[in-house]
Amino acid sequence: MASTNWLDEVKWDDRGLVPVIAQERGTGDVLMFAWMNREALALTAERGQAVYWSRSRGRLWHKGEESGHFQQVHAIRMDCDNDVLLLTITQLGHDPAEPGIACHTGRHSCFFQKLENGAWTAAEPVLKDPAKIYE
Repeated sequence: MASTNWLDEVKWDDRGLVPVIAQERGTGDVLMFAWMNREALALTAERGQAVYWSRSRGRLWHKGEESGHFQQVHAIRMDCDNDVLLLTITQLGHDPAEPGIACHTGRHSCFFQKLENGAWTAAEPVLKDPAKIYE
């Protein structure tokens, strides 16, 4: 079994979590922000697919387990303070000719809202109706 000493170098917060940014390999788009605990990070490294800690569910969450929109992980990087992770990923579970769906709203990125003239507006279209994603 491979050593997991590298997990000790992460600066976990007081809840045992670390923030994670998922960035698409091909486009450089930031698709989502999430959290990982030690087990989620170990599983992500082992499987090569993103596993997060869902604060709302209170459990591990294998991205795509319900939607089919899995994230293949190509690289895991840590910032200079050892307290933020960056995943370089390919968003799976969609037509390869179309942008991947990372957001539960059916959009490419969770960062689809843009501040314009003092109001938040949707800057990205819904690619698939969320009701159909989670049937």
